[in-house]
Amino acid sequence: MNFLTLPDTVFIRFAKRHWLTIAFLLGFFTDLILLNRVDDAIDNLVLFMYASLATLSLVLFYVAIAEKAPSRVVSFLHSFMPVVMQYSFGGLLSGMLIFYGRSGDFLVSAPFLALIILVMFANELVKKRSDRLLYNLVVYFIGIFSYLVLVVPVLIGEMGNLVFIGSGLLALLVVFLLLKVLSKIIPHFIALEKRMIVFVIGSLYVLFNVFYFLNIIPPIPLSLTELSIYQHVERTTFGGYRIEKEEIAWWSHFGVLPVTFHPVAGEGAYCFARVYAPTSLKTEIVQRWEYQDTNGDWKTHYTQAYPITGENKNGYRGFTNVKSISDGLWRCSVETVRGQVLGRETFVIDSKVQPQSLVTVTE
Repeated sequence: MNFLTLPDTVFIRFAKRHWLTIAFLLGFFTDLILLNRVDDAIDNLVLFMYASLATLSLVLFYVAIAEKAPSRVVSFLHSFMPVVMQYSFGGLLSGMLIFYGRSGDFLVSAPFLALIILVMFANELVKKRSDRLLYNLVVYFIGIFSYLVLVVPVLIGEMGNLVFIGSGLLALLVVFLLLKVLSKIIPHFIALEKRMIVFVIGSLYVLFNVFYFLNIIPPIPLSLTELSIYQHVERTTFGGYRIEKEEIAWWSHFGVLPVTFHPVAGEGAYCFARVYAPTSLKTEIVQRWEYQDTNGDWKTHYTQAYPITGENKNGYRGFTNVKSISDGLWRCSVETVRGQVLGRETFVIDSKVQPQSLVTVTE
């Protein structure tokens, strides 16, 4: 065998064996290039395209399975619709992973993000046709549910319990209508799998609502772009912020242990946050100060809520100040009013040492 042809042969064999997963991953890479802002027209067009392609390709694929089209059309649909379907599934789910991953604290949102990743990897394991139908519907529901929960608050400019529940019910309606269409195309197949489909989709719907009310689902469409603890913050007459902070080595922020904070006498500590919100959205966020007691439990010391809007494309800025602080482990969390965590900064207060090399910056 010619050595130069070996990589091509290996690649072709690999591509034939894993072509659905390759299409799935292509959707992921498309998102990495195109998706930036949740309220951007291009981003929304891309996500809507994925949702539309997923719906259309799913229907047309089962038209081919049922052979309810001319033979040449059936052959074309049978060959290409699975690729289009997997590409749209990959694009839709990875888009959700990107936006949801930016929105909340990673550790808090890990179960929800892990579910999306698990579904993506399960693509390689499902081979049986009946299982494939259920898998396709599960991926479709997760993608549509996540998409509507993301885009509805952007469109109406509000977020909250009723908006989330309404978005979830809308996702159920979309899947119900899809099943009505599929029941016309593959009636016996749908009839055989009906109970399992209803059980799995219903269970996922309940699970997502449990995740939401346990604050595991990230606070889409908000995202935290900056959270820092400073020695002093004040609003300037020009609408900016004057910040005093201690210069520390850049690599300290990437260590395992929390950064040590040295307060200025009489100033306490300032928690400065920048939160991105879609242009039309108006809501409130909460900054929560907590300290760790002798038992290792987190105790709330102070909370303050303030309204934000999406008018600033670089993110809405705000800060809180706590003067009555003691040495030890602290954290400042940025949350929604109902307790969904956008992010948190954990740090150690050491008032025995004065801050060195204070610098002043403006934002």
